[in-house]
Amino acid sequence: MGPPADGGGEATAVSDDDAAPDARAAFFGSGPILVAAAVTGSLLAFLEKLPCRNGGWNVAGRQFQLGCYTDIYPLYFTEHLADGKVPYTGHPVEYPVLIGAVMQAAAWLVRSIANPFMRGQRFFDVTVAGLTVFFVVGVLATAYAAGHSRRRDALLVALSPALILSAFINWDLVAMAMVAAGMAAWAARRGVLAGVLLGLAVATKFYPLVFFGPLLLLCVRAGRMRAFWVTTASAAAAWLAVNVPVMIAAPTGWRTFYVFSRMRPADWGAIWYFFETRGLPLVGTVDVGTLNVLSGGAFIVGFVAIAILALAAPRRPRLSQLFFLTLAVFLLTNKVWSPQYVVWLVPLAVLARPRLGAYALWQLAEIGYFISIWWYLLTIPGMSAGGTGFHGIGPGWYFAALLARFAAVALLAGLVTHEILRPGRDVVRADGSDDPAGGVLAGAPDAFVLRRGMHRRAFWARRAQTG
Repeated sequence: MGPPADGGGEATAVSDDDAAPDARAAFFGSGPILVAAAVTGSLLAFLEKLPCRNGGWNVAGRQFQLGCYTDIYPLYFTEHLADGKVPYTGHPVEYPVLIGAVMQAAAWLVRSIANPFMRGQRFFDVTVAGLTVFFVVGVLATAYAAGHSRRRDALLVALSPALILSAFINWDLVAMAMVAAGMAAWAARRGVLAGVLLGLAVATKFYPLVFFGPLLLLCVRAGRMRAFWVTTASAAAAWLAVNVPVMIAAPTGWRTFYVFSRMRPADWGAIWYFFETRGLPLVGTVDVGTLNVLSGGAFIVGFVAIAILALAAPRRPRLSQLFFLTLAVFLLTNKVWSPQYVVWLVPLAVLARPRLGAYALWQLAEIGYFISIWWYLLTIPGMSAGGTGFHGIGPGWYFAALLARFAAVALLAGLVTHEILRPGRDVVRADGSDDPAGGVLAGAPDAFVLRRGMHRRAFWARRAQTG
């Protein structure tokens, strides 16, 4: 089957000339190739951090000049892992409990090294080795969720330039892998396993919680509410299983993440930081409490729009499309948008819309922001390298990069929305499949559609056929 006539000329990730994958597509989508690509991506990510690992971390500003900053090395000391403290019980940690567990495991493995700075370096190395495993798992799970005929699309995850640059800034690959594995389990119609993996993902980085919203919407439309409740209950049980012991043993340490998140002001990368720095009326001159309300309210408005789209579109959206849109709205409206959050978004972007044009444009915007944030930080008092070295860029260049990234993600969201409204343009469905990651939703008839959508459904269906 050829590509849809209304495909708009933008290249897809791979050829769609045949309904069944040809030999080349099968080769590039094979397990060994995907594992090799993920390991290659991890190696490139490690090499990008090598100048800092070799001493740049300990020279003021050098890590920003070289763009090789990571949270992993300094947090080994600031979270008192270097002093033998156990996360939560010995020292409060600003992350959910599974990140604390990963940190403690790496600290335990390097505990015998006497020199603290050498121990910190080895802590980074061990952490990178563990994150590489999660990177491989995330790539393979993305390939499974993409469906048999499109597994090679996962190469766009393994070799994503923006993901490679940000892979080892923090522990985000753990959550990314768990979300991808949860989606793969859902695709395999293993609802309990999907729930457990998604629940553990929420216990790693809190953002996967937003995915239960689009999952609910799709299950409502398809009349698959039992599957939703089984998965949600499994997620809740998994989250409680790893959180309750820490709640009981160290309630203050456990609460640190949630208190920190609530009290955190507008931070670098977020549109709210731009508003605040520019002192824009109303949105740029508010306290943290009001900012939380504005940010949360903006996300709710965006999600209501996604809900209407999900329930009124001419054809039920694919799971990855709604997951991507929900996460995109979350990032666009959030008060924090760190550079490593691109790790969250890459697999969903590839699954939602595996076309090269807009994807490549977004990757360029993320790379531009990655460079700009470190060079901008050099202008912050106390972070410059001193001497005659490079002293960074001003706010004008930095905010141009921030807005470019914002616009690129918004553009991707707009294109995904367009393909939901015009399903004939969706390259994933070009071979006649419904939703490779849909699991029990795939091929299910609609059980509930918004009345307005019912009136317009035939119109959009005709438009999708005629272009």
